[in-house]
This record gives sequence, C-alpha cells and structure tokens, in this order.
Amino acid sequence: MTTLTDRPRTALLVIDVQVGVVAGTPRRDDVIANINTLVDKARGEDVPVIWVQHSAEDLPRDSDPWQYVPELTQRAGEPVVHKHYGDSFEATDLESVLAERGIGRLIVTGAQSDACIRSTLHGGLVRGYDVTLVSDAHTTEDLSAYGAPAPEQVIAHTNLYWQFQTAPGRTAGTVETEKVDFGA
Repeated sequence: MTTLTDRPRTALLVIDVQVGVVAGTPRRDDVIANINTLVDKARGEDVPVIWVQHSAEDLPRDSDPWQYVPELTQRAGEPVVHKHYGDSFEATDLESVLAERGIGRLIVTGAQSDACIRSTLHGGLVRGYDVTLVSDAHTTEDLSAYGAPAPEQVIAHTNLYWQFQTAPGRTAGTVETEKVDFGA
C-alpha cells in the first residue's frame, strides 16, 4: 500500500509517446495499441489518465516531433504535464495533479524505457507512490551505437529489475496490459 494514506485512487500515466520519441522504436505499434487499450479501460472505470510530454532542445515544444502520436487521443480535461527532465515529477506540476485527485498508485506506460520511464518509476516510488510498470506498454530507441544494449534487451531488463523493486510501505512491480487492474 502507498505511504500516501490519504490517496486511495489510481492513475494511468502515459509518458512521452510523442512522434519524435517513439519513431523507429521496437514494437511501436503494439505498444501504442496496448496504451490505447489501457486508456480506454481507465476511462471506462473513471480512472484518471495523465499525459506527460517532454520538451528539449532537440524536441522543441509545439514542433511536429513534440506532438503526441496521432493514434492516441487526449480528452478535454485530462491533465497534460509538461517536463524538461527524465523524471516526470522533477520541476513539473505532476505531484499537485496527483494530490488534487487523491492518487497514490501509478500505472506507468510510454517511452523511453531506460530514460524517462525509469526515472519516473523511481521518482514515484521514492515519493511514496505504489508504482506499477506495464511490461508490454513501454519502449525505447536504439542506442547501441553508443554502447547501450539492443532496445529489446533494455526493455526486458527494465521489466526484470522493476518486478523486484521494494520499498517500505510501497509496492512496485510489472504487469501485462491484459492483467492491469486499476482497482487493486
């Protein structure tokens, strides 16, 4: 259980599924389809969907690559958190967005597995949230030219280490799209 005892609700985080971020990533279409499934399920269960959108020098705000992929549709009233760092909590209003909605449990999807996803997973856990990664709803780019493992290995490793994370009074872990339970 979350250490944020006054926050019994769950939210779905959709992190950086932007045109320029996921272009060329492995299983791009499958990951986006899984995220769409989760967004529909969350909306159907009145679970908040929170969109996170990254800006950087090479991903300028309002540019075409900065836009969310067209396959995902944000609804009016669903919060969009704008960020400049990997951790979606860092120098953003994410914490206040979650607090206003009584959210203590996060279901995390998006990109990049080894950057913004990883940073946000840890950022949430250290801030007292229960944090679950959807194992088949995140992806990353190929950085093997810079010495990183192949993206499929990065994704698998992210799933491996997150399923064993622990912290006092909090839960972490992974789950496949079809097994996500927003009420658990």
